[in-house]
Amino acid sequence: MDLRQAQYVIAVVDNGSFTAAAASIPVSQPALSQAIANLERELGTPLFHRLGRSVSLTAAGEAFVPPARQMLRDAEVARAAVTAVAGLDAGRLDLVSLPTLVVEPLVELVGRFRRAHPGVLVRISEPEDSADLIEQVRSGEAELGLGDTVPDDASLEGHLIGRQRMLAVLPPGTDLGSSTSLAATRLASFPLITTPRGTSTRRLLTTALRDRDPDADPAIGVVTEHREAIVPLVMAGAGAAVLPEPLARNAAALGATVAPLSPRVEREVVLVHRRGALSPAAEVFRALADGG
Repeated sequence: MDLRQAQYVIAVVDNGSFTAAAASIPVSQPALSQAIANLERELGTPLFHRLGRSVSLTAAGEAFVPPARQMLRDAEVARAAVTAVAGLDAGRLDLVSLPTLVVEPLVELVGRFRRAHPGVLVRISEPEDSADLIEQVRSGEAELGLGDTVPDDASLEGHLIGRQRMLAVLPPGTDLGSSTSLAATRLASFPLITTPRGTSTRRLLTTALRDRDPDADPAIGVVTEHREAIVPLVMAGAGAAVLPEPLARNAAALGATVAPLSPRVEREVVLVHRRGALSPAAEVFRALADGG
């Protein structure tokens, strides 16, 4: 087995077909098909079910993909280490971030990184939830992850790089009286707009209400998978939400009523990566995130 064969298998997985995989590399489809067939003979088992033009992984293929991704990542680390002395003139940095951490701090970090190293392609993916973010880093799909919890995984490291205050975002014109903050009891009196169970936004909302007021019985008014719809829903009067301060300030600029929660509610901002050597691009990005 060689890197080229591993690359071809991963390309088929990521692109969904032999034809699309060959075009993405690029290489001729017969050459790609032959290389994978040779690998399957070497391993003694097929990696793909071939059903006309569609393909799916066999059980052996499912087992092959994670170490193959890591093998390609390790090879990239080796190549990058050789050229690191010449500076980061090319290459790629794969990031995964919770959607609510993209506006801040990810945008600023990527901007600083790209200004210093314009030749490096930065790719940012969105996980389904925090568990998916951890899995993408563990499997090698992403080299760095930006989340809100330190992973409980011996193969991963988590660096606390900051904290974000959570604010209540209320429909325009909401009367807070003379108060400059919003207690959990008052927040629980609004129909709440949130994301599904398992997401970081829902977890923070639940934790804030339970920890600050165990007797609170919040009414969930809207559950949406579309995070970008939360602020428009608040603006339309559908309910209230709890959002990180950068997103809440954007909502305030649109006319929403925004108030700090009392007591203060924060979440951690954590940079996650696999233990061991990182690519030079990832090392530079980690240093930026750590305040370098």
